[in-house]
Amino acid sequence: MNDRSTPAPPFRPRRSALYMPASNPRAIAKARDLACDVVILDLEDAVAPEQKASARDAAVAAVRAGGFGYRELVVRANALDTEWGADDLAALRDSGADAVLLPKVSDVDTLGAARRQLGDGIPLWAMVESARGVVNLADIVDASGAVGLAALVVGTNDLAKELRCRPGATRAPLLPILTQVVLAARMAGLVALDGVINVLDDEERIAAECAQGLEWGFDGKTLIHPAQIAAANRVFAPAADEVAWAQQVVAAFDLPEHAARGAIRLEGKMVERLHLDEARRTLALDAAVQARQ
Repeated sequence: MNDRSTPAPPFRPRRSALYMPASNPRAIAKARDLACDVVILDLEDAVAPEQKASARDAAVAAVRAGGFGYRELVVRANALDTEWGADDLAALRDSGADAVLLPKVSDVDTLGAARRQLGDGIPLWAMVESARGVVNLADIVDASGAVGLAALVVGTNDLAKELRCRPGATRAPLLPILTQVVLAARMAGLVALDGVINVLDDEERIAAECAQGLEWGFDGKTLIHPAQIAAANRVFAPAADEVAWAQQVVAAFDLPEHAARGAIRLEGKMVERLHLDEARRTLALDAAVQARQ
């Protein structure tokens, strides 16, 4: 379990974060062998009201049983303004989960209330899935240190519903919001995960939406089906040419004659030390991904 005062390193792979219903024992068992970087045991949208209590017990039991290997294990609780939210957080307080994903985060007060109920230690992830949440993003991330917030996760389906927009394959109506989420996450050094895609059997479209998320600056994508994992892992991992270029950049700045230089010329390009930082991050992420394979 991560201590909230020491955020996980930015190169920890979170290419694929798969929602799995905690009410389904077979799904939980299967999650232990899937290639996703993050398993999100869901107590919210994927669980019927009459199964909420048993799903909560199953999620806590699964976390304590372990067996998920390198996978980051997150539990999505029900919102605090529901009849199940407080009980979810009480059960998860000492569960040993890597994080609790809180839905419907619209303001700092919601995060503060969740932190008080969870106590210290377990990081919070916040879903951005309402108009008010988007408007309050700056305040939300400004409070990240105080409330132990480690990640922002976009809820694109809920946003589209509330905004009454029609994203389609391009997600054009949501792109300004996706930009704001990434911007807010980077302001506070948080992880940013893109929303789900509802398509299950069109690998080309899944890969295209993952590529769009990568271009927008997201660290990975939330998923609703194991069939989507391969595309997300492939797209959000550094490509071979990116790794090769990063190696060149690091090697060039390591030369004694470049030790005091802020910018150098490399293969016809001007490369600055900010590119060196990104190159090191690329290599660290690649090393972490390769270790998992």
